[in-house]
Amino acid sequence: MARTRTQQARREQFIDAALRAIRERGRDNVRIRDIATEAGVSPGSVLYHYPELTELMFDVHRTVADRFYRLRADTVEAAGSAESKLEAAIETGLPSGRDDEVACVLYEMHGLADRSSAHASLMTSLYDREVALYSSVLEVGRATGRFTLSQPVREIAESLVALEDGLGLHLISNNTSLEHSAAKHLLTEYARHATGCAITSS
Repeated sequence: MARTRTQQARREQFIDAALRAIRERGRDNVRIRDIATEAGVSPGSVLYHYPELTELMFDVHRTVADRFYRLRADTVEAAGSAESKLEAAIETGLPSGRDDEVACVLYEMHGLADRSSAHASLMTSLYDREVALYSSVLEVGRATGRFTLSQPVREIAESLVALEDGLGLHLISNNTSLEHSAAKHLLTEYARHATGCAITSS
């Protein structure tokens, strides 16, 4: 049991090191030696736990997707009213900018989905969880009489996720024509019209 815990801690160390390496060098430029340098160990130590770089990249994708979603879910759950939950979902769905490590790495890892069914499954799973999160918020708002929905719950939820994904990609890229405040305003305005509630982007 102690050995298993030690191995897991070591793997988590390498996942975090890979996250930093990807952020600095880009996903396609990262090698085992880069991850070893970030972790402060020899390449052989990384290879002992991850004989293949593809296996480590899968664990990075899984970990960063879980971290991204867990922050969203916990923040929404802690919010009080339906309006506050919707605002929390919107706020946590957009990257803060190019310095948002989790969001930037997540978008990079999603790029592997077109060449790997395993990575595609991770991307699909995150999408489904995010749609379910928005759906639960919309259901609460409708049940409490706070929201008057203009479309079916799932359609609104899917539209919100699609909007934040598209806007988020611009925020972490070199698009200087879109700032975070403007992206949040666009997303909030759609949510306001779709739910009939008085939320703001401030």
